[in-house]
Amino acid sequence: MITVVGSLKGGSGKSTVTFNLAIWLAMAEVNIQVIDLDPQATLRDVAEVRDEEGYRPKISVKGKKYLESEKLQHADEVLIDIGTADIEMMKQAIRLADRILVPVPPSQADIWSTQRFIQFVNSITDEKKPEMIGFINRGDTHHAVRETDEAAAALVSLPGMKFIKPRLSQRTIFRRSFSEGLAVFELNQKGKGAKELNSLCAKLYPNVLK
Repeated sequence: MITVVGSLKGGSGKSTVTFNLAIWLAMAEVNIQVIDLDPQATLRDVAEVRDEEGYRPKISVKGKKYLESEKLQHADEVLIDIGTADIEMMKQAIRLADRILVPVPPSQADIWSTQRFIQFVNSITDEKKPEMIGFINRGDTHHAVRETDEAAAALVSLPGMKFIKPRLSQRTIFRRSFSEGLAVFELNQKGKGAKELNSLCAKLYPNVLK
């Protein structure tokens, strides 16, 4: 399955999500291919840090030259992190995708951006439209703040978007683990961040657990 992690708005946490999913799949001994289409190459940078530190499993991150169906068919799971800087590569990835995972921070601007992203995907795909899956990323941890729940409610109502309940919160451990080349559950297996990430993985990849 080809999963594109994307949105039209920067700062949504796409690379962090892609990296954590990749490590989780690799630990489950799934044959994966990871592609970084963002010119900032953040995903490739963190994979290099992980390799330099000797952490295992090693994650190999490829560039746009590998964005061809023939080169991707050998992997059981493909993860593609897309950015908006190269719009043609972005379109190509979306057309190849079986599904698009959209991390949505809890703000009205991100909801509007997600609406535009759905329209964009529909405008460049025909019969084979990828499934679009949205979830809250970088949500508030304080129960008194209602913005996260309001954003989730807005996502539920978006036509063309499948909302899933597992959410990732705005936790320091996500930034810290990423900078060290580790998945959040590697840095703290029993922490709240690890629990959130594992819930998301179980929802997205139920067959891996069978």
